[in-house]
Amino acid sequence: MTLQRTLVIGDIHSGLKALEVLLKRARVTEEDRLIFLGDYIDAWSDAVETINYLIQLNTTHDCIFLRGNHDELCYEWLTGGKDNPTWFMHGGKATAESYAKADEATKKRHVLFYESLVNYHLTEGNKLFLHAGFTHLKGIEHEYFTKAFYWDRTLWELALSLNPDLEKEDDHYPKRLKHYDEIFIGHTPVTRMGKTTPQNSANVWNVDTGAAFRGPLTALDIDTKKFWQSDPVHTYYPGEKGRN
Repeated sequence: MTLQRTLVIGDIHSGLKALEVLLKRARVTEEDRLIFLGDYIDAWSDAVETINYLIQLNTTHDCIFLRGNHDELCYEWLTGGKDNPTWFMHGGKATAESYAKADEATKKRHVLFYESLVNYHLTEGNKLFLHAGFTHLKGIEHEYFTKAFYWDRTLWELALSLNPDLEKEDDHYPKRLKHYDEIFIGHTPVTRMGKTTPQNSANVWNVDTGAAFRGPLTALDIDTKKFWQSDPVHTYYPGEKGRN
């Protein structure tokens, strides 16, 4: 009997070609659970194709899809019909161009997908998955600002700045980091730190390895911490800028 792996997958940003390579390199099977950290679109040219692929993948595999800030921006554009110049500047232009070639049935199906995304996933083993972070000292159930789940950067900043010698029992240890055994996020590319592999600080794992820019796409086994990567995503899309 094959033991089920749980693989957490970083921000894809329309890099479908990289995702297909990644799943092959990780030898993903239907026995595996796949937790996607959000930001499925905005950067490369395969926005519509990426969402189509994920919808199909969900029919054959055990998938959990978290909501990213880029997914919410795209959803607002698809349902509201108003152009968002800021979104366009940060990858939305490529996504809008991709949807310009899609029929209405596809757009409606994608709206349902975006609506189905969850803000966070907490396992029985007290492992928390969410796109960005949270701000409430008592944890996710008490969060006042639900957009923090897919916009916050302070959780990762807090983890990075924490003194590694500070004991968890110390009164000065951040309360936000005490509630969960491990926290898995994306949102803030580790390429900003000059890294291209998953980074761990305190009990937080950041799996956004810069697929929207010049980094690879990554899948991390949450138990063994073994990880797999595509090639740098921009190499699959010659002539495109992504978010560079």
